[in-house]
Amino acid sequence: MKRREFIRAGAIGGAAALAAPAVAQDRRQWTLVSAWPKNLPGPGVAAQTLADRITTLSGGRLEVNLFAAGEIVPGPGVFDAVSEGTAQIYHAVPAYWGSKSKGILLFGSQPFGLRADEQVGWMVHGGGQALYDEMYGRFGIKPFLCGNSGPQWFGWFRNEINSTDDLRGMKYRSTGLASEMCAEIGMAVQAMSGPAMFQALQSGALDAGEFIGPWTDSALGYHQVAKNYYWPGVGEPSSAEECGVNMAAWNDLPDDLKAVVQLAASSLYNDVWTEYETKHALALRQLVESEGVILRQLPDAIVDDMGKAAGTVITRLREDSDELVRRIAESFVDYRDSVGAYMTYADNGQMNARARVLGY
Repeated sequence: MKRREFIRAGAIGGAAALAAPAVAQDRRQWTLVSAWPKNLPGPGVAAQTLADRITTLSGGRLEVNLFAAGEIVPGPGVFDAVSEGTAQIYHAVPAYWGSKSKGILLFGSQPFGLRADEQVGWMVHGGGQALYDEMYGRFGIKPFLCGNSGPQWFGWFRNEINSTDDLRGMKYRSTGLASEMCAEIGMAVQAMSGPAMFQALQSGALDAGEFIGPWTDSALGYHQVAKNYYWPGVGEPSSAEECGVNMAAWNDLPDDLKAVVQLAASSLYNDVWTEYETKHALALRQLVESEGVILRQLPDAIVDDMGKAAGTVITRLREDSDELVRRIAESFVDYRDSVGAYMTYADNGQMNARARVLGY
């Protein structure tokens, strides 16, 4: 898919579609506003799949119509649009809502934090969903995780880096708690959309930036303007995608349609995550073999400094003036430490053993 095909977002006079959801003969219509360009590999595709899955599972009783970023509201405006009832549901990532509450950021990704499967474990078995509901309830939204990108990358750099000093003052695109970690070591972090990041790298307004991973990043063309691709993405060991439903629209649903929305979101999580993992692998091979991309590992000294910065960021959350933020942070840390200790022997042990014989 060519980059232009999904970054073109023309306003289509969508305001007419923003009437209250139609209810006729137990049939409803919802507007889904997305933070992504339509059909952007990864999140843009996932947003459409979510709309289609709700419609299909409901037998057409709940028809969800997708509007991409810029068609009704800009990508950063989808949370407010649903909170205010302008639309009934959005698709985005928690990392975009730090201005609402720092506690929200922990539900999406955490520096040196949870993998995609562990994130679900925290939500379902570690008390995370109750805290997620409580936080988003402040804004009149019922939230669900509905996908994950898997491990993200540290990103695309115009020049090679060798030490933390090389990063100080560097103009770098990131989001969420990863951006706070990077700012802590002196990087000049900027928030912007994925397509805007390409333009900024091309013009020199950015020195480097991260978005998602090889599949989505290659579609946006970052390799055309920055050839150094750094790993691991310690700021986002995984990054959850979410949908948020306007609370009034949620409460208006009968129980069976509530179950449909919940099932559509939870069933999509694994489908989205495994598609990312599969297509990231294929895209990375293409980037290296055909596009001249140079894979570079972050030096251990940088990782160590990032770890210290991440500890500072999480400590601030554990000491936040908002009691709910403190509870979210403590729940996350407790779960991470518990499951992380086990993974040393389980998944980590298996992956390290496999790496020793990869290629047999």
